[in-house]
Amino acid sequence: MSKEFEIVEELAIDSTPERIWEAVTNGTAAWMFPTDQWPSVRTVDEYPTHLVTRMDGPDGWFNQLEHVLTPGENGTALRYVHSGIFVDDWDNQYDGASKHTAFYLHTLGEYLRHFDGLPVAFSAIQGPEASKAPDALETWLSALGLDDAAAGAELELQLPGRGTTRVTVDFRNENFVGLRTSDALVRIFGRNAFGGPVGLTVHDFATGADAQANTAAWQEALDAAYQG
Repeated sequence: MSKEFEIVEELAIDSTPERIWEAVTNGTAAWMFPTDQWPSVRTVDEYPTHLVTRMDGPDGWFNQLEHVLTPGENGTALRYVHSGIFVDDWDNQYDGASKHTAFYLHTLGEYLRHFDGLPVAFSAIQGPEASKAPDALETWLSALGLDDAAAGAELELQLPGRGTTRVTVDFRNENFVGLRTSDALVRIFGRNAFGGPVGLTVHDFATGADAQANTAAWQEALDAAYQG
């Protein structure tokens, strides 16, 4: 049954309103996923402090994103509000969306702090059916060598397509893990907790980065983690 929702996040980002505005309008592939094909309308467009985008559909359906940006001495305060209507499985969808939101906004901060303005090669990879199992995220993290690595840890990992790589774990909770290298952000999503497969995105800022090569290397490794 359809039901409205609202997800609110407030955080400080070490950047300017202008750079955050650019990231959430034209640079989403660098920290979330490409949104340039979404048929949204800007219902509020007050550069660079207040932006509301909205999509409307049949029977009152809508999806709306609001960004309120307040500059300060030590960066910018962001108030983010995602509202709309979930059609089915409201509780599970709300839980998944709210937890994804916190991870995405953290990643926005990481992008602006370390890679702002750099061209990005974006890849999205989904695990096989077996990655929907309750312990699937732990299986994948173990395959990567991340069993006990907490947020803030710095370590060397064998990353698909990259070999031995120095990595900072910039985020970790029970559902998501964020990895940062000198030239990339890797975001790991334990969507098995919400009925989906484990997945990941690669945001590669290296000169000459190849999104297709990244996709192939990570897909092979992710699939292999659930074989046998």
